[in-house]
Amino acid sequence: QVQLVESGGGLVQAGGSLRLSCAASGRSYAMGWFRQAPGKEREFVAAISWSGSVTDYADSVKGRFTISRDNAKNTIYLQMNNLKAEDTTVYYCAASTGLRVTTLVNEYAYWGQGTQVTVPS
Repeated sequence: QVQLVESGGGLVQAGGSLRLSCAASGRSYAMGWFRQAPGKEREFVAAISWSGSVTDYADSVKGRFTISRDNAKNTIYLQMNNLKAEDTTVYYCAASTGLRVTTLVNEYAYWGQGTQVTVPS
């Protein structure tokens, strides 16, 4: 069983930055960030392999967001720069049961409680 706790969300002006953190208890594998707006499906944002050597990003965040991990701290991060109003939503950390990067929601077995990011338009 893996428990995930996100932190770092908040309100930031357009063009600003936030860093989300996700602390995992128990062994972590490949991990990712997703986001979900009310009434919409959960959307892939970024993922990182267990080793940290492989990453993947949604086209909408490529060049603005960076995912990283510190396995010594069992923590992953999502550095979000140049935030836009359309980035406003709840962000979820997720852990898969495999070592490789995946963008698919149903390949993640564990989820955090979510953290709100708000970028006023």
